[in-house]
Amino acid sequence: MTEPFDIELGAITYSVFSEGEDIYAIFKNGLEYVKIQKDTELHWLKLDPITEMPLFDNNEEVNLIGREIEAYKEEEE
Repeated sequence: MTEPFDIELGAITYSVFSEGEDIYAIFKNGLEYVKIQKDTELHWLKLDPITEMPLFDNNEEVNLIGREIEAYKEEEE
């Protein structure tokens, strides 16, 4: 599992915590904001906050966060 790390999108800093199996808990301003899961190389899914089941809507913010996670992982390798 990856150690927690921060990513920046514009003026917003997100803290990323890996939960394994391409699932990440995302924190914004110190509070849990969303959980996301990788679907494809360019598409990420937001998880329902109660059931943690994937929500199949197109959320551009979630996709941007996911792309930054992938970029961070590539830099680590």
